Amino acid sequence: MADNKGVMVFCEVANGKLAGIATEGLGAGRKLADALGEELAAVLIGTGVSALAEEAIKYGANKVYVVDDPLLNEYHNDAFIAVMDKVARQANPQIILMGQTSIGRDLAPRLAFRLGTSATLDCIELAIDPATKRLLQTKPVYGGNARAIFTMDTNPQIATTRIKAMTPLAPDAARKGEVIKVDAGLQPSAIKAKMLQKVKEEIEGIKLEDAQIVISGGRGIGGPDGFKVLAELAKPLKAATGASRPPCDNGWVPSTMQVGLTGKIIAPEVYFAIAISGSSQHMSGCSGSKNIIAINKDPEANIFREARFGVVGDWKKVVPALTTKVKELVSG
Repeated sequence: MADNKGVMVFCEVANGKLAGIATEGLGAGRKLADALGEELAAVLIGTGVSALAEEAIKYGANKVYVVDDPLLNEYHNDAFIAVMDKVARQANPQIILMGQTSIGRDLAPRLAFRLGTSATLDCIELAIDPATKRLLQTKPVYGGNARAIFTMDTNPQIATTRIKAMTPLAPDAARKGEVIKVDAGLQPSAIKAKMLQKVKEEIEGIKLEDAQIVISGGRGIGGPDGFKVLAELAKPLKAATGASRPPCDNGWVPSTMQVGLTGKIIAPEVYFAIAISGSSQHMSGCSGSKNIIAINKDPEANIFREARFGVVGDWKKVVPALTTKVKELVSG
């Protein structure tokens, strides 16, 4: 693929709208495209996604490639990789961005193989090298203890971005762009896997990945009753509750609440780490938080090295007192 130009963002769709990771990707892609002095393209794949083209333009795209086909109603890597391969060869971008989601993690390396290039997964920063005009891809390494910057000699340069690591642009209804419809050209026989059943997880309250405030507990919480205390603090703050790995492994809380390298990667405005030691595996899941507040009785706990604010004390005394004060402030 010679003469590659521009930036392309694969935009995931959720519940008939652009997913948050899609708008974040468009925000990052717009900055990269501006640094290169080139255009930003979006790719929409699915069934009934044509109506979202204008939304992608509002969030920064100059062009939107739309592949709307009944066979693309659900994600199947056989179908999506064939379509992405087709669109990438037609658009010939220099950079392709996807989200670090279950779809992006599956699709990016497959696409890289087909296009004879490579992919860097789980990037938290992206920039253009002023000297070489190549993509600088920053990602955590060694369990989050360090960061490394990767570059590629081949095109297109493919990267996935961590959820909440990038900032979407404010939508601009005045933006104009071009919508390009692409025929999927798929046959049912090309899809080797079939979706037999889809079970939606019932979540009470605020979804962990979407919360602006998250209150997490660790091994020191001691049991499931302790998480009920944390939930009382979460209510007035309109926060989600999370956990480190030990409470999930012990069955105190569902595994869906786990924050960390083997759990969910989040980046809220405020993250309360209560009775959490601050291992590198856990910090990999919350290091993108704008403010970390730690409560731990061990003054030497690693979490205090990561936290902006810290309280050394027994959480059983600190959290109820904090809950009472928060309720006063909220009601007053």
